[in-house]
Amino acid sequence: MLNGAIGDFLPAALAVALSPIPIIAVVLVLGTPRARSNGPLFALGWVTGLSAVSVLVVALLGGLGADDAGGGPSTLVSLLRIAGGVLLLVLAGQQWSKRPKKGEDPEMPGWMATIDSFTPGKSLLFGAALSGANPKNLILTLAASASIAQAELAVRGTVIAVAVFVLIGSATVVGAVLFSLIAGERAAGPLTGLKTFMVANSAVIMMIVLLVLGAKVLGDGIAGFRG
Repeated sequence: MLNGAIGDFLPAALAVALSPIPIIAVVLVLGTPRARSNGPLFALGWVTGLSAVSVLVVALLGGLGADDAGGGPSTLVSLLRIAGGVLLLVLAGQQWSKRPKKGEDPEMPGWMATIDSFTPGKSLLFGAALSGANPKNLILTLAASASIAQAELAVRGTVIAVAVFVLIGSATVVGAVLFSLIAGERAAGPLTGLKTFMVANSAVIMMIVLLVLGAKVLGDGIAGFRG
């Protein structure tokens, strides 16, 4: 059922929305001289990338959602969930090990220093790459898309489920862009404060997100093997 599918992928959708790196990236884009053009294009790229990966995975796994007995997920889907859950837990451990020590500045990706020079086209591609090709985000999207595929919804239900996932997963990025466009210069203070918080706590936030979701995905995969 549609409600069950949404409830199943909701943690993954929230994890995508709360990922620190995209939030930091969109705030940096909104702080550039080309913010009014680059910001919306970055958000459009983000939504496009997230949608494309979701649709692709749902299409590939659509015929593998249930076993022949018709009662639960197929062995392949369960194995994929177990592998994904283990990988998420490993990534959580890596995030914890990379957290800055007391008095150290967090280590951030080098591309952040180049955002000021982004053209509108590069902003669009960057948003798409960050949502569709970023490893952590890709794993979260795969987990959510597998839940949608497993639900074996009709076409209309599948479209709605994917749209809800993309809507929730894009809430922070699109919300920041809309806030900047509506509030104008008044948005600078709150957005800068958000970026500062995310930069300082990105490793811990991502570790918690990956740990909780990894445990859920792993548990769902194990539960797929009925005794």
